[in-house]
Amino acid sequence: MDFTPTDGQTAARDLAARIFGELSTPERLAAAGAGTDAELWKALGESGLIAAVEDVGLLGLVLLLEEQGRTTAQVPFAVSCVYGLLALYRHGTEEQRARLLPALGAGSAVATGAFPGTGAVRADALPGGGAARAGGDGRLTGTTGWVPWLRDATHVLVPDADRSLWLVRVADAATVPVETTAPWAAAVLRLDGTPAERIGSDGAYRDVLAAARVAFAGLQAGVCAGSLARAVSHTSVREQFGRPLSTRQAVQLRAADAHMDTEAIRVTAYEAAWRFDEGLSCATQALTAGWWASEAGRRVVHTGQHLHGGVGADLGHPVHRHFLWGRQIDAHLGCGARLLDELGALLAGRGRVEGQWREEPASHQERETTS
Repeated sequence: MDFTPTDGQTAARDLAARIFGELSTPERLAAAGAGTDAELWKALGESGLIAAVEDVGLLGLVLLLEEQGRTTAQVPFAVSCVYGLLALYRHGTEEQRARLLPALGAGSAVATGAFPGTGAVRADALPGGGAARAGGDGRLTGTTGWVPWLRDATHVLVPDADRSLWLVRVADAATVPVETTAPWAAAVLRLDGTPAERIGSDGAYRDVLAAARVAFAGLQAGVCAGSLARAVSHTSVREQFGRPLSTRQAVQLRAADAHMDTEAIRVTAYEAAWRFDEGLSCATQALTAGWWASEAGRRVVHTGQHLHGGVGADLGHPVHRHFLWGRQIDAHLGCGARLLDELGALLAGRGRVEGQWREEPASHQERETTS
């Protein structure tokens, strides 16, 4: 395994760091509220960073999302890239790619996804339970739970009860705004014979779900790194009894633990993304990255807020945004306990489980390479 970024991935990451650093300021974040920062989103589109995801792959996207997470930039970067660009690039037909990818790459269109763990399709929404139902005419019926960035999206990727993927124009469906822990312009999607187009074949659902879990793990790594950086800066200048808080052993140990947790999120996300891009099996790696993002991410953002003392509880303080984002990602696409249950079932060879699949044993050559 070699996680060293390519020249293209490094250039994209550096450009993303500059754009997010210059435009995602606390003042602009406060002004954006729960919606998209239109100027920042336009800058990302014009710079080519959104469209670049097709070239830099999932590992490159993870690097870009780390930079977004450091500033909790108020744009639907993760959802539009995973549920739009990557999903269509890997599973769309030639006609769908030609029709949809240019607008998504430019940022003039925004995609999101109603996947399990987001509160996705409610079991009690339909007679007899289950997810959205697809009719023979390609129309969907059902109600989703909260969908991130749905209020600002033009398209939403919806799995049906058979785990087939369908792309729906948001304008063709009804949406009900909801507020979530993080200000992600969320809403509930109501489908009532809504027209949709099929995306991919039977394997598309598990592929997109794995990519989404890895991408949000990358975002969480950035959120945690940003929270920890703020905590280090604060404790280095905040004095107690004539000494900076950073000189206290208890503070140093909490910060060290948070650093190790952040690195664990990062390296597991890198491994899963690398395997995904290389076409290797990555079911267990995606679940592992998701578990670290949930469990370790929650610890880190709590530490960041705790080390700020009473200031961290201020709703307007920048570190509190990291706390809110970290807690939201913690439960996104499945909390730690759920992911661990899926991972255990996968490792135990129990076959198909909710939201995942049985991973075939690695080939002899792959086992030798990774051992």
